[in-house]
Amino acid sequence: MSICLARAQDSTSTIDRITHFPNKLFGKINKKANRLDADLTKQTEKYLEKLARQEGRLKKQLQQQDSATAAGLFAGNPQQHYLDLIQKLKTQGPADIHSMGPEYLPYADSLQGALSFLNKNEQYLNGTKVLPAEISNSLTSLQQLQSRLQSTEEIKQYIQQRKEQIKQYLSGYQQLPAGVGGILNNYNKQVFYYQSQIRQYRELLNDPDKMLREALVLLNKVPAFADFMRQNSFLAGLFTVSGNYGSPDGMIGLQSRDQVLAMIQSQIGQGGPNAASTIQSSLQTAQQDITNVQNKLTKLGAGSGDMDMPHFKPNTQKTKSFWQRLEYSTNLQTQHAAYNWPSRTDFGLAIGYKLSDKASIGIGGSYSIGWGTPMQHITMSRQGGSLRSYLDVRAKKSFYVSGGYERNFLPSALPGGGWISQPSGLIGISKIVSMSSKVFKKTKIQFFWDFLSYQQIPKTAPFKFRVGYNF
Repeated sequence: MSICLARAQDSTSTIDRITHFPNKLFGKINKKANRLDADLTKQTEKYLEKLARQEGRLKKQLQQQDSATAAGLFAGNPQQHYLDLIQKLKTQGPADIHSMGPEYLPYADSLQGALSFLNKNEQYLNGTKVLPAEISNSLTSLQQLQSRLQSTEEIKQYIQQRKEQIKQYLSGYQQLPAGVGGILNNYNKQVFYYQSQIRQYRELLNDPDKMLREALVLLNKVPAFADFMRQNSFLAGLFTVSGNYGSPDGMIGLQSRDQVLAMIQSQIGQGGPNAASTIQSSLQTAQQDITNVQNKLTKLGAGSGDMDMPHFKPNTQKTKSFWQRLEYSTNLQTQHAAYNWPSRTDFGLAIGYKLSDKASIGIGGSYSIGWGTPMQHITMSRQGGSLRSYLDVRAKKSFYVSGGYERNFLPSALPGGGWISQPSGLIGISKIVSMSSKVFKKTKIQFFWDFLSYQQIPKTAPFKFRVGYNF
């Protein structure tokens, strides 16, 4: 994000517009920063403990087969160093931020600048319900989070160095000793997933909501804020910005756009009449190649450019929390009248958990509404329901192999009434239908064979067709 340096017409109108500053912004910032800080610390501790355990297993395995290599590789007790990193991370407080990591975070920089500016210039919010303590608390929470992110970048560097050290020590083997290869693969996987996890937290910090955008728009109309950001933002620390930036004097020594274009055209002209079309074609091809590579890196979880290419197919669900891995769906199924049961429709709801990018399990239920017998005489009635479980495994593109076990509860035809319970064992295929409509973009059609239907008394239809939607 580029910070707009536009100036307001006059200070009075500026102050009037600042009175519409979103009052709940600081509470949201404080809550989000504290949550990310706690999650980041917890996840880092978890991964460091896993890496320490993997090193312990590797050390034990090598000592049994090559004590000299084990002595050199584990001379400095790296397991204890992991524990020291955990302790240091948990006890660290807010500190001066000297790095934003592998890439610049524009909104995080703008947010830091906005809070710092308002913390020093509370008069701009005199007409609002915002308390000075709210600004100060939000700034402290954000600084704490940024300090934690800075520490995780240092931890990432140590882990990367340790990974290369292990690789170097083991490079002398033409074939790794038995058991070492599996441990090393698990270690490398944990390193990759930790890098992915940190990148995800950085993206969350740099993801602005509507309220933050509104606040920055209002602040950018204050001349003093533009001056403050020019001098104090992280970007200003990377690039020297002159005080007369934007004025004719401040542009001395910089080439104009027309000058640059004239130079390019001059160089192209020396290449002959077809030089321009050749260069344009080459640029388009290069741009397409770059786009393809970027898409592949994004799928691998290496979009930030600071991660190793994995030697395995990553599971992107590994870096998500339990709640982020949940998925919700609904479906309906219509059945013809049979025996004493009228034509009916089952309305189902389910909640699933994504085991990986290709597989998910879940539970749910349905409620059955009867429409009468025959359908020309519609009479709505309650026709029971079911408890369901399912497993979906993607086979190819949008096709899934699906299965599940269900327990159906149907009204009994016996004089005493009551309910009967029937089991269903389902196996079949599912497909996510690509539709142009945003509302029905994740429509799901399913076709099942109920292999337990032949044991039911009375029997029900062995084949079932459902249409649903995944949220």
